Amino acid sequence: MWKDKLKGYTIILASGSPRRKRFFQDMGLEFEIRLGKVDEVYPQNLKGSEISDYLAQLKARALMDSLADKEILITSDTVVWHKGVSLAKPTDEQEAIAMLGTLSNEWHEVITSVSLTTITSQKTVNHTTNVKFKKLTTEEILFYIENHHPYDKAGGYGIQEWIGLIGIEEIKGSYTNVVGLPTHLVYETLMGIVD
Repeated sequence: MWKDKLKGYTIILASGSPRRKRFFQDMGLEFEIRLGKVDEVYPQNLKGSEISDYLAQLKARALMDSLADKEILITSDTVVWHKGVSLAKPTDEQEAIAMLGTLSNEWHEVITSVSLTTITSQKTVNHTTNVKFKKLTTEEILFYIENHHPYDKAGGYGIQEWIGLIGIEEIKGSYTNVVGLPTHLVYETLMGIVD
């Protein structure tokens, strides 16, 4: 059984995201949370998955020295990529309005990278989901921002929240990736490490 393969290992989730924590719980994984301090700055020449790979690995480096044998550290980063620009977490209402206005009636990419790190190795994988918003009205954008405060989400929205329910017309790829973690890829990579 798959759980038997994990016996003797300690999985460490290095994320304060309640969504990622919930995914780990729903996947039936036993884990602990360990947070490190990281300034999420990346070289400006990086694009798309290069950014999320870099940041997931940077987050792992912040905690590598604390790893013990048989511990698997899992770090991740999500990037919303639109027309050659990374849309980070909005810092205020105006930035959130601008982001959602930019994504309105457009396709964009949501890229999540996950690094699984042990004391002897590191494997970084990523998944891209293409997402299409309908044409959002100003009223819809303002309602969402005022009621959901999306300042902790790349691109300024959560697919699982009101704006996603009423505004996303189509996705190509993993839904859980857009929420913040490509769970199928985490499971597959984790099983590869402990096999």
